[in-house]
Amino acid sequence: MDDGVAAPLKNRFGSWVGSPFPIAPLFLLASCGGDVTGPIDPGSDPNFTIVAHSDQGFTETNRKVEVFGVPIYAYATVEDVKLLHAANIMAQYLDNNEDGIVDNSTLLSALISNNAALYMWKQERQAGSINAQDLGADESIPAWHTNGHTGRFDAALEEIWHVITHSGFANAYPTALSEEAGTSLANAMDIARGGHFQSIPSPYPGGAWYTYDDQTCDYGCMAGEYIYWAMTSVLGAQENRAGEIQQEWKLNTEAKVRQTDTAVYELLTDPEYVFPTALPDGTYRR
Repeated sequence: MDDGVAAPLKNRFGSWVGSPFPIAPLFLLASCGGDVTGPIDPGSDPNFTIVAHSDQGFTETNRKVEVFGVPIYAYATVEDVKLLHAANIMAQYLDNNEDGIVDNSTLLSALISNNAALYMWKQERQAGSINAQDLGADESIPAWHTNGHTGRFDAALEEIWHVITHSGFANAYPTALSEEAGTSLANAMDIARGGHFQSIPSPYPGGAWYTYDDQTCDYGCMAGEYIYWAMTSVLGAQENRAGEIQQEWKLNTEAKVRQTDTAVYELLTDPEYVFPTALPDGTYRR
């Protein structure tokens, strides 16, 4: 979650079931811990259909949307509009030119083979309840994209990106993009932090521009947060947030990343990895 200061990577990622594209809705009665029972509304999104499910490991949730085979689950109390917004954000990250085809098939294969998934929750007690990356419904702010990138940040941009990097890029390109020490990504992070630190230094060396200080975040978690800050800054998501995020990340624009963090900029613009070049806004193919 990113409330000005991003949270560490949360749970690792759970099981995957389903086809690469949305399927016909199943109008079944489904319950979520006694919270809500009723038919599943398929929604009105032109590209995605909300369906009921009984997927192992996610039975506390009552419905899902699949994005190129990667499922996004939701507790019954999560609003459909938030679930569909998350699906659109994920689709735009994976099919950044929005031609209906995933930009990087190697990445998609890694996501599916590593059981990538996201689940959305509404009540705090539901957070951390499932073995997958999570996103709070109230942390996802679709209006941020139409408000000039001002106001409360849309955390869907962060949590969905964590799924893609941790289960996808890190496995598809382990030498370059794994979150372990010694990879190209980790080496770039060590430069950004002012040295190689398995734990949080106190204080960080002067001149460091990545100074994340959550003691619960281990080295791999740090790498996941680092590629989130760098990528979203290159895409323009952090331009209006310098004051909010400077405690842990100081390069809030594409120009600052390009000029200062040359190592990560070279990674993020290397055509081999087909990283996104446009910031998702939740309007996939619309």
